Amino acid sequence: MKKLIKNGVVVSENGEVRQDLLIENGMIARVAAHISDDEAEEVIDANGCYVMPGGIDVHTHFNIDVGIARSCDDFFTGTRAAACGGTTTIIDHMGFGPAGCNLHHQLNAYHQYAAGKAVVDYSFHGVIQHIDDDILNEMSSMVHEEGISSFKLYLTYNYKLGDADVLRALQQLHKVGALATVHPENDAAIALRREQFISEGKTAAMYHALSRPLECEAEAISRMINLAQLAGNASLYIVHLSNGLGLDYLRLARERHQPVWVETCPQYLLLDERSYQREDALKFILSPPLRNHRELDKLWCGIADGAIDTVATDHCTFPYQQRITMSDGNFTRCPNGLPGVENRMQLLFSEGVMTGRISPARFVQLTSTNPARLFGLWPQKGNLSVGADADVIIIDPQKNVTIEHAHLHDNADYSPYEGYRCQGEIITTLCRGECVYQDKKFTGQAGFGRFIHRQPFAQSTII
Repeated sequence: MKKLIKNGVVVSENGEVRQDLLIENGMIARVAAHISDDEAEEVIDANGCYVMPGGIDVHTHFNIDVGIARSCDDFFTGTRAAACGGTTTIIDHMGFGPAGCNLHHQLNAYHQYAAGKAVVDYSFHGVIQHIDDDILNEMSSMVHEEGISSFKLYLTYNYKLGDADVLRALQQLHKVGALATVHPENDAAIALRREQFISEGKTAAMYHALSRPLECEAEAISRMINLAQLAGNASLYIVHLSNGLGLDYLRLARERHQPVWVETCPQYLLLDERSYQREDALKFILSPPLRNHRELDKLWCGIADGAIDTVATDHCTFPYQQRITMSDGNFTRCPNGLPGVENRMQLLFSEGVMTGRISPARFVQLTSTNPARLFGLWPQKGNLSVGADADVIIIDPQKNVTIEHAHLHDNADYSPYEGYRCQGEIITTLCRGECVYQDKKFTGQAGFGRFIHRQPFAQSTII
């Protein structure tokens, strides 16, 4: 069926223009100032609305086993929530597998997790748990045969990599055409502070944040930047940036012409450490933790001036009741992570575009175009040009909506943004031309989402 979206303001990374879009066979078939209704079987009137590329969330954790618990959103409930929030593609960070497993082990497991369940299109980031010659040699086939063109390195948690292994990984990823994504925190400093707090009986949620101060994150960012330079100026992507000091280091790397990109998340733009003083503070335990309110302003400056490249979510959901039961008042026993895949687009549009902090075009860059370019999805995704997938969202800037978890579509039992009043509402989401969300109702199907074989990382596609 041919679909026509007419009378809307079409937004790209370069600006906005009133245009009509004709969709055929799941792709953008025509873009013109006026397309006749006769050319389509279905007409969607977007008068007064923005028409934008579907969101691409490059940082989710669906069905992840973190050792002490498994997240409650699988690839159906997680991508259902994504679709209802205007996200049409996700790239999931795979969790750790058994000790000593190869790179393909988790890829095969995650293909099984997602097949027949995903509502929207998806891919995975490889996960590197250890480094040896076999792992290094395996990277090429992951990139060129499996379509996995980015890999996650952790500087903390059970499978953290030491500096020598990080350097070897960066060198090989650079060689095979892959982008290294890094969770940067100084594990030794965090471990020492945790031990000190525990010995003093300080186990409330606030001490989770105090055990992982921003200096632990910023130091690791600085170290990764220098290691990437030593690895032949290897490409580097910093995930979930939460503080201004780390952003300062990243700005300096850019001045040195290093290929470094940076991601932040809505929680670091909208929530702060005062959440740990609430009675339900366990809802807000994640790593890195929420920061002082001053850090939010620094990140918004990075959003506005281009220092920050993408906004993702790090969606990793453990129900509040589970957190209470498992932690029993001790933050070290509480699983980490927040829900948010359904709220990312709406929150950034409301707090960014509608407040005047950023333009609609900048919104598209952060949520769709830049992720597509960085992670091997361009030009199939991230734009509304002829030949691209018809991943489209329609946003009505005149409508108001209040976030209430009772109306969300994930599998959690709370939202960290409960009660937020947003200006602007996503009223329609199309994934490859098929309507997966319309007028507050989920209309998609499990299994409709396709695995996307991503292209090797190439700086030539990056802005």
